[in-house]
Amino acid sequence: MTTEAERVRTVMPPPPAYPPSPPPAPPARRSAAAAAVCAVLGLGLVAGAAVGGRLTAPPSRTAAEAAYERGGTLWSDVPVDELFPRTVHAPDAGPGGASRDWTRLGVAPDGDCAPGLDPALAAALRPAGCRRLLRATYADATSTTVTTVGLLITGTDRAGMRALRSRVAAGRLDTRTDMLPRPYAPPGTVADRFGDAQRASWWLAVRDDLPLVVWSVTGFADGRTGTPLQPAARAVAPDAASDVAQAGLGHDARALAARIESAFRAAVRR
Repeated sequence: MTTEAERVRTVMPPPPAYPPSPPPAPPARRSAAAAAVCAVLGLGLVAGAAVGGRLTAPPSRTAAEAAYERGGTLWSDVPVDELFPRTVHAPDAGPGGASRDWTRLGVAPDGDCAPGLDPALAAALRPAGCRRLLRATYADATSTTVTTVGLLITGTDRAGMRALRSRVAAGRLDTRTDMLPRPYAPPGTVADRFGDAQRASWWLAVRDDLPLVVWSVTGFADGRTGTPLQPAARAVAPDAASDVAQAGLGHDARALAARIESAFRAAVRR
């Protein structure tokens, strides 16, 4: 005769047999796994830092900014023959598209701007500052006319040059007869009598992509005075009939300044 406890044990099934828990991983395996996790986390942090660095680093200079900066110091390390070539040829720069040629007579010592400009013009350009004034004088192929070309290197930024260009344009400073550039007369040359009284035509241009004001002033080589002044912008007009226009002085002033500016720009790009 079975007891009640024996009947319960007979009816109830035995408990399920669960698989045993895996043994703990050896210490070396746990270390390798931890190292892998740390490596993944470390790569993520490095990548994040790199991205953050790219987002917060200052932007690199553009080509225009680099050229502007280079233009402000070019005078200090470029040979003078690169800025003021010994000879200049312009195949169609004269009246009626005639060819023009010039020979350099001398280069003035570089210095401040005051000696190269009338006081009123120097005052008008002063807000942009003056790092250096570079000047050279040329004679045409017949030694009839002489022209001084100036490169005024300013000390302002591009915004300052834009403001200066606007002031010059608004005031028509490039046509004011009381605001002229001054000649440089190399001694012992055909230009040695080229002074303020011999000025006949001139050109002035403010550039805002470089710290540069380009100008030129021209006259007759024989020392004559009393020639009525006429800005190059007017002397090169097709209907201009003045002595300055007929002699091509306006063409000399404009074309020679343009060639010297081109030489300056070429030096900036090198």
